[in-house]
Amino acid sequence: MRYDTIIIGAGMSGLSAGVRLAYYEKKVCILERHSTIGGLNSFYRLRNRNFDVGLHAVTNYAEPGTRQGPLSKLLRQLRLSWEDFDLRPQLMSSIVFPGCTLQFTNDFAFFSEQVAAAFPDQVAGFRELLQRIDSHDPLNLERTPKSARMVVEECIPDPLLVDMLFCPLMFYGSATPRDMDFSQFVIMFRSIFYEGFGRPFEGIRLILKKLVRHFKSLGGHLKLRAGVRQIHQQNGRAVAVTLDDGTEIEADNVLSSAGAAETMQLLDPTVRNVTPPPGDISFVESISVLDCEPARLGHDQTIVFYCDSPRFHYERPCEPVDLRSGIICSPNNFDYSRPLEDGRIRITALADPRFWLTLPDDEYACEKQRWNERIIQGAVRHIPDFRGHVIDTDVFTPRTILRFTGHVNGCVYGAPEKFVNGRTPVHNLYLCGTDQGFLGIVGAMLSGITVANRYLLK
Repeated sequence: MRYDTIIIGAGMSGLSAGVRLAYYEKKVCILERHSTIGGLNSFYRLRNRNFDVGLHAVTNYAEPGTRQGPLSKLLRQLRLSWEDFDLRPQLMSSIVFPGCTLQFTNDFAFFSEQVAAAFPDQVAGFRELLQRIDSHDPLNLERTPKSARMVVEECIPDPLLVDMLFCPLMFYGSATPRDMDFSQFVIMFRSIFYEGFGRPFEGIRLILKKLVRHFKSLGGHLKLRAGVRQIHQQNGRAVAVTLDDGTEIEADNVLSSAGAAETMQLLDPTVRNVTPPPGDISFVESISVLDCEPARLGHDQTIVFYCDSPRFHYERPCEPVDLRSGIICSPNNFDYSRPLEDGRIRITALADPRFWLTLPDDEYACEKQRWNERIIQGAVRHIPDFRGHVIDTDVFTPRTILRFTGHVNGCVYGAPEKFVNGRTPVHNLYLCGTDQGFLGIVGAMLSGITVANRYLLK
């Protein structure tokens, strides 16, 4: 069968692009190498428990019925309702550095008050930064990259406040060591501080299943266990793909959410040579299941971004895991009307992908356990010690990310150099998702929609 568009990858971006195209009666086929959907933001069942992986929360939260903002736009574009996502807001999150803590909710005025109280001599600079953020168009697909650190430090001379602002934004969306593109900084600042965090009661699986059902109801085809081995070209155009099992599928266009380097590896060598190098920012995550809700132990924060060193370091660490900083999230600590089935604590820290990808198989499980203990030991300096209440644990590493996403180096946010306009050297081959540059769950979904609108719905 021939399709109007083949989409590589059934993550948030690919599924959203598929829904948008299928709504306008395009023949669309989404190809996913694995047996489940979601990509970087997925779910699995282990020992009779459901686990979420990927981002801890949905950014860009908005109250139901809101007419402005990314989430409202997303729902309109996909013809979905607020109830389909069923997002509940965070309770309270914090950024914790030595000697200073900034708390934030989904009310930006509260965060501004926190900054003013902790950094009274930086208020004017913070306001200037907000003016630059408000006047910047981060969705301009023809923009020129610009250092966010340079812009922020022009406004705010205090290095501690600069690091505290960058910490959650980089952890949630930077493929660039020590910096990020200013447009990406603006996207993440608005999505985390202006709008904030939310989460469906049933976790990420709710959103993914809604997207799949919607896509199929519109006539779209989804093929699992259907990895793409090669993209065939003819006269500068992509004309077909060959799957891992040898099946060939023809299409007028190909849209890939697999990442730039990963997509170019499917083409002939003349095109591969123009691909920018892949990223190497990756993470290890510890997931602890508790016999009670974290609030019973005195922990009611939704997300804690912490740094134990005087300066925040965001780069591939020299050690297997960078224990100087991390993220602590409890999925229980959102504004739910009823409790989750069990307590959860998720702790995420930067990791060296080279160590985890080259580790001999017979040492892998032991090293996961050893570093999991050290990660938790570092985290309990910032939250009540929950170790006596752990009834189950799972850990994922860059090796896990590589296995289930195909991302080179197990890099979570792709390559530092983005294909912002979605175009590639092949005329009708486009990128969406990680290496197009829109970030977060809502950003990834808008990436697929934006590229589909711009190139595939003419």
